[in-house]
Amino acid sequence: MKRPVLDSMLLASTDPDRLRDWYAAVLDPVENSTMDGYRVLRFGSFHLLIDHRDDLGPEAADATRIILNFDVDDARAVAALMDERDTSWVAPLEDRDGSLFATARDPDGNYVQIIQLSPEHLAAMERGPEQG
Repeated sequence: MKRPVLDSMLLASTDPDRLRDWYAAVLDPVENSTMDGYRVLRFGSFHLLIDHRDDLGPEAADATRIILNFDVDDARAVAALMDERDTSWVAPLEDRDGSLFATARDPDGNYVQIIQLSPEHLAAMERGPEQG
């Protein structure tokens, strides 16, 4: 039996075009298309689907419930793009032992974290958990 694979996430918005445009501008997806009314952004093998809904408010009710994590090659450059689009920061870019982390709010108030791991952190992740 095939194991489940997490392939996508659906974000609902009262203004899906604005939301799609923000993600496309600051995170440069490998695909930016529309299919069956969904705005489809592909980041690697993961799809972010954005749909229009009238039955919700203009901002996420509990933005801390789900945080979208994006691994980026240049966190400073991505943060600068976010600043150019007047992005609100929950936690500005900071260096944590050589890795860079920041948490922003997308136009609907959802939390988006950008992460640039140091070579040391990447190597530790590839080695896997320490056996003790």
